[in-house]
Amino acid sequence: MSSSSRDAIDVSVIVPCYNTERFLDEALTSAEQNGRCRLEIIVLNDGSTDGSLAIMRAHEARDARVRVIDKSNQGYGATVNRGFAEARGTYVAILEPDDWVQPHMYDDLFDFAMTFDELPDIVKSPYWRVWMPTTSHERLLQCSYYQRIDPPHQPFTLSECPRIVQHHPSIWSALYLRSFLERVPIRMKEVPGAGWVDNPFLFQTMAQAHSIVYRDVPYYCYREDLPGSSSASRVLELSIERWNDMADVVDEVCPDDFGIRKALTVIGFRYAGEAIGRGGLEDERLRDMMAQMFARMDPEAILSLENVSPQLRRLAFELAGRDVPRISGLGYLRGLVEEFAYSISTNGLGFAVARTGVYLERRQRQDRRSQDYVNARS
Repeated sequence: MSSSSRDAIDVSVIVPCYNTERFLDEALTSAEQNGRCRLEIIVLNDGSTDGSLAIMRAHEARDARVRVIDKSNQGYGATVNRGFAEARGTYVAILEPDDWVQPHMYDDLFDFAMTFDELPDIVKSPYWRVWMPTTSHERLLQCSYYQRIDPPHQPFTLSECPRIVQHHPSIWSALYLRSFLERVPIRMKEVPGAGWVDNPFLFQTMAQAHSIVYRDVPYYCYREDLPGSSSASRVLELSIERWNDMADVVDEVCPDDFGIRKALTVIGFRYAGEAIGRGGLEDERLRDMMAQMFARMDPEAILSLENVSPQLRRLAFELAGRDVPRISGLGYLRGLVEEFAYSISTNGLGFAVARTGVYLERRQRQDRRSQDYVNARS
């Protein structure tokens, strides 16, 4: 074991639960499949009204590493924070109760951390996308940053590899040094429900970490867009609010870092594109929120984004009240080809071809609405 203390804990896995009886047994069983590191699994019942508590208690009764905390409903952020406060591990991790992890995730990531002279603040890995979960078409796909994180050395800082934050926040595919979270200090934003608080937490941790290490092996299995999940039912305004929370972190911690601001800009366009595709330009409040978001972006960062269409970038300048520049579409076309090639290499030709039509149709809808708005204002 890593410590001379017989009671030392290497990794504390925090499992915040609210009405997740359908998948909870699978999630806890998967976490229990770690045996090399000294593990504790802190399962927090956030006022569930289904059978979740009974499932937790059953695991607690048969595995001494499981500890159940039963409390009133406070929301995801407050529940995770309670887990941080209760944790005794050198590292902490988060496991969503409707996901699962492949065997030895925490063993392997902890062992990886121990190979460095000093324990890194964050140990990060990619994850598996569980595509079309709970259907006959369910399959595991590589996430969008698998084989794309290439820091100049290990450990590294966010400034040296900003791409690590521009994709899905995936805060659960990582270990966080508990002393780092306490030193800064870093805690989740506390709001009712789920509230997309993983987004600012990602930037709070990554931007302030002195040492990040990355192991390009996926373990965590993330069920995408389950009915009732925060990602499936999110309010479009909330994504813009959380983007501003992330921008606040960047303004405070690393305001002059162009690479980090560019990664943040990528995220903002992803949220804006979804909002526009769903008619957001016709909603005055949402349109104003997007305008304020675009105004916070660095114009040079906007111009540098070859993965964003010229129409959408021109809209960003228009909404922000800036002069609208000429933007070539050649870089964007090159980016589409590169993205298609990447999809083939990671998830196979069949999936890449099948998803290309859906992807292009969504992009075309966003571009058409963006161009119509700009034309109407001209």
